[in-house]
Amino acid sequence: MAGKIIIERLEFQGCCGVTLEERRRPQPLAVDLELDRQADLAQISDDIHHTVDYAQVADRIIEISATQDCALLETLAERILSMLFAEFPIERAKVWLRKLAPPMEHVIGSVGVQRDRSRIAQLVQDTGPTPARFLTQQLHRLPKGKALDVAAGSGRNALYLASHGFQVDALDRNEEAMTQLAATAKQRNLPNLAVQTVDFERTTDERPEFPKQEYDVIIVFFYLHRPLFSSLIESLKPNGVLIYETFTIDNYVRHRHPRRWEFCLAHNELLRLTSTLRVLSYDESEQDSSPEQGSIFTARLIAQQAAPSNLPCESR
Repeated sequence: MAGKIIIERLEFQGCCGVTLEERRRPQPLAVDLELDRQADLAQISDDIHHTVDYAQVADRIIEISATQDCALLETLAERILSMLFAEFPIERAKVWLRKLAPPMEHVIGSVGVQRDRSRIAQLVQDTGPTPARFLTQQLHRLPKGKALDVAAGSGRNALYLASHGFQVDALDRNEEAMTQLAATAKQRNLPNLAVQTVDFERTTDERPEFPKQEYDVIIVFFYLHRPLFSSLIESLKPNGVLIYETFTIDNYVRHRHPRRWEFCLAHNELLRLTSTLRVLSYDESEQDSSPEQGSIFTARLIAQQAAPSNLPCESR
């Protein structure tokens, strides 16, 4: 059962302005808040810990405004939103922040900005690109433990798994991307995410980046190098899970993407490449993508390595 917390016209002094002179002098600001809390258990328990303490909310907003100088009200509003979602059990926040005495001729009222944001939208704002939808849908099927993200790119999926408690190794050939991912993991206090620069398409029979029976989970999204499949499968622990999604030939026919048809899977090819695994879910279909890209055609697989057999050998 949800409820709302409303704070009307919280007034305080803050340093906010485009010019240095305006930022040097505290000026009167006001904020109105409407917060959707996650549950309304306080109606049952009469315990302040089962609701959002609006006095604490007010104190934190005043503290942020007093200690941080911002050129724009938009910046201050974003910092207030980040604090609210990080520190309080709310699902949505509506914020109206304004200057009560703006240094503008002919303005007799206030000027300000409004924000209306959900917790999910804030997560996207804070963490950057969202993880693959297929990964989030299948998270409940993944055994907790050590995970490998192959061709990790910007690290959206590696960060998602690390934030859910997995010990993650992220591999990609782009050294700059791996350096940035390592910095992002450190910034978000995710010591359980390690990065390594690897050229998967080098000519070699040795694959030290894929130790045998090392990983509980291996994920590959929108990368296809067929010689890797035997190494991927061997690197799964017993009962380990492989999640794989990439373009099918239909995407090349319809959109001419990727640039070469060889980078796309033929129909049922992903099943053939992983035939030694137990298929938990498989799909070839048209998927919704971003508004800019429109729909895409992919094959999506989640499959499991065989468990060790404990059955006694039959004597003859």
